[in-house]
Amino acid sequence: MVDVGAHAESGNDLAQGFVQFAVESGVLRFGEFKTKAGRLSPYFFNAGLFDDGRKLGRLAEFYAKALLASGIEFDMVFGPAYKGIPLAATVAVELARQGRNVPFAYNRKEAKDHGEGGTLVGAPLRGRVLIIDDVMSAGTAARESIALIQAAGATPHAVAIALDRQEKATENGRDVSHSAVQYVRQQLGLQVCAIATLADLLLYLSDAQGSAAMAAHREKVLAYRQQYGVDEG
Repeated sequence: MVDVGAHAESGNDLAQGFVQFAVESGVLRFGEFKTKAGRLSPYFFNAGLFDDGRKLGRLAEFYAKALLASGIEFDMVFGPAYKGIPLAATVAVELARQGRNVPFAYNRKEAKDHGEGGTLVGAPLRGRVLIIDDVMSAGTAARESIALIQAAGATPHAVAIALDRQEKATENGRDVSHSAVQYVRQQLGLQVCAIATLADLLLYLSDAQGSAAMAAHREKVLAYRQQYGVDEG
């Protein structure tokens, strides 16, 4: 069980700190970007640009603090190939640094036919497994991870992501009323912990006093949310 008492921090402060960190690191960018769903988004989050030791370590700290504050219970962490691999490893290190030592594992895209063989690397998958990824667009990675975890006899229990875009998912080329995160929660039965959400991003843009550029970005992000956002009520 995760002990959150010694690690409590305002969720809003943590989320705002993370958004600021992502913007300053060039990971969260503004402009015009085409999403997997074919939408033109006014912002883009690319966790692959947490590309040095300092940034990756700070990212892991945000994940660990969000998880410890969430109260979600888990026995180990799992990183789906490929982006989830360094995330699971660094978050496991940071959790241990904060007093919560848990095993971690990850998968290969292709099975290894020599040595230990197989597709899974690291600790054996056991107990309640926390899946760590960057964002969730359609829930596909989560479903694949769930299948791997269940096949190993463990329990897929929760997912941790950096940013919840809070926008409608697509099915067969059509928008649906729920987001990928809502699908994972409601249909797959997993808890989801996000460091920050689109609402947190809008708050950050609103608080950027005196910045005409940020004000312009906020209007575009808000318009995008009004068109594609989901009801979080």
